[in-house]
Amino acid sequence: MKLPDDTPGQTPNQATLIAQSLAGQREAAAERRARYPYRFPVDRRQLGGKFTVKENSRRLLRFFYLERRLMHALGSWTLTIPDYEVKLETGRHIFYHADAARMLRERLTEQEFRPKAIDAFRDPEIDRFIDEMLSAASPAELLVGVHQVVGKAIATTYRHHIDDTDQVTDVPTIRCLRRILTDYEPMLEWADAAVDAYLAGGVEEAPLSAWRWHISRLLASIGGITGSDPRAEAPSPLRIDTKPYERGTTPMRDSRFDTFRHTGDYEKADGAPRFAKDSYEALRLRFIRTQRDEVDAIEAFGTFVWDIRFKDFDAEYDLARVTWDEARHTEIGHRAMLAAGYDPYELRNRLTSSTCRGPMDAAFAMAEINLFGEVGVLKTINDLIDTAAARNDELLRHISDYIRADERTHVRKGTHIIEVMTHLDAKALELRTRELFTECLVSLGAIKKDIDMQTLTREEIEHLVGE
Repeated sequence: MKLPDDTPGQTPNQATLIAQSLAGQREAAAERRARYPYRFPVDRRQLGGKFTVKENSRRLLRFFYLERRLMHALGSWTLTIPDYEVKLETGRHIFYHADAARMLRERLTEQEFRPKAIDAFRDPEIDRFIDEMLSAASPAELLVGVHQVVGKAIATTYRHHIDDTDQVTDVPTIRCLRRILTDYEPMLEWADAAVDAYLAGGVEEAPLSAWRWHISRLLASIGGITGSDPRAEAPSPLRIDTKPYERGTTPMRDSRFDTFRHTGDYEKADGAPRFAKDSYEALRLRFIRTQRDEVDAIEAFGTFVWDIRFKDFDAEYDLARVTWDEARHTEIGHRAMLAAGYDPYELRNRLTSSTCRGPMDAAFAMAEINLFGEVGVLKTINDLIDTAAARNDELLRHISDYIRADERTHVRKGTHIIEVMTHLDAKALELRTRELFTECLVSLGAIKKDIDMQTLTREEIEHLVGE
């Protein structure tokens, strides 16, 4: 509105609402307040913040994109990380970033963005930054870039955004970012401890420091996390200018593991049976070992997140959630081995599945683990749970009960994920998957060529791959 000419301290572009109290109303309100018996805490938040809806949305969209790209990025390294604890935590962190992206995506839909527009957003500068970060020479360098540089910068930016946005009108954004930070705090704390472990174990500090500086300068050259910070000159040269980033295809394990890949049969790999064939004790140990060896499922689903990037956000999110579940299954198996009296590293680790799936097209690799592996588990797990209950084996009954629920969920989610991955019908997908795994198992020596390359059945692959 137009201000009166005699309004002091105002410019023609400013508007002021002039209060007009009617006679007696303010005094009456003061009397009512004085008589009111309850003295609740006073809300000291004030209207006013640094961001318009447009600027708020611009920043949130960039945050969403960074979280989505970090989900992809960690997925691409799951095969290549050898260290058990780091691979396990990476499976968790993939989902933390996916869930952060989901929450930011939901908030953006409340700020006049359509989901398709959010999902279609791309930033070539961020993509180039991510590829350089992924060109880390070691898992230790990966943790430095992902967590100590980008992760810490994101956490700091989220805290600043919470402080700077309107504390009343933008409460949904504040709540969203605070919820994301509940995952960031333990994630970054773990990463610092993990880098310290690498240093204590003999990794040289100087190359890590140089990489930290390199990635920090590269982040500064694209305007930081918000994109609006003063831009520094980009470091040169970049590794990706010499060799573009490509994800690994070979599953890696650390030196504590004794591994095998020529079979999915534990007794054949061990060289001798521990218990009578098909006895309850043999089935029990096989199930526990299979769960520990779902470290290969972290690799599978994490890799799929990278391989189908940008095809469908919901499919990416479901894959990230399944990756987190598989990290938990790996923990379950590891802890169950301890509870059963074993040193988990005395029991050989199976690489057959990841060796075949690693280089394979995502659709066929997904079909094997979902349609063959997880469906195969559901065929037998009910009887296993019933037998464990009858034998008063609470350890096995307890863990298999939770795993059954997870596997049912994974099979359901897998239907949509496979539809995103391929246009093949179910019959053609299964046949081609069987053909590819037959070829792989022959190459590994798990089966002999004298079968004249007949395609293995679904059940034979379930047995030979070991899932």
